[in-house]
Amino acid sequence: MEAAQDRQKSYADKRRRPLEFSVGDKVMLKVSPWKGTVRVGKRGMLNPRYIGPFKILARVGLVAYQLELPSELEGIHDVFHVSNLKKCLADESMIIPYREAKINKQLQFMEEPVKIMDRQVKKLRRCKIPIVKVRWDSKRGPEFTWEKESEMRRKYPQLFQTTN
Repeated sequence: MEAAQDRQKSYADKRRRPLEFSVGDKVMLKVSPWKGTVRVGKRGMLNPRYIGPFKILARVGLVAYQLELPSELEGIHDVFHVSNLKKCLADESMIIPYREAKINKQLQFMEEPVKIMDRQVKKLRRCKIPIVKVRWDSKRGPEFTWEKESEMRRKYPQLFQTTN
C-alpha cells in the first residue's frame, strides 16, 4: 500500500508547482458565478471565473497576498489566499472588466431578474408546484430559467406587481 502511495505521489509531484507571486505582479481574482440567490447551473458555465487584473501590494504570511482593489470593490477585504489568484498572462485587451460585473461582498456575480415571461404548474404525484419562467439581466444576452414562484415572489416582489 505504501509503495502505491509513493508512486502516486511521485506522479502528482511532477505536475505540482508552488504558486508564488512577487510584489508588483498582476493577478486575476477568482469569483463565483451566482444568479440572484439561486445557484447557476449549466447556463453559468460561460460566466467569467476571474476578474482583474489587480496589482499585488504585499505578501501576507506564506499563502496570502494583499491586492490593490479599486473603489468599486471597497466592501471586499483586500487579502486573498493564493488559491483564489491566477497570474495574469493575457494582454490588457483580453481582460474582463470588473466595472461591468455586479459582485457582492462574497465575490459572487449577481444578476437581477428582468421580467416574468411565462407561468406553469408542475404536477408531481402528491403536489402541484407553481413555477415561472424568468428572464435574467445577463451580459451575454437574454437568459431564461424556470424558478419556483413562491421564492421569486419573496425575493423579487416588484416583478409580480407589474404582471398581475
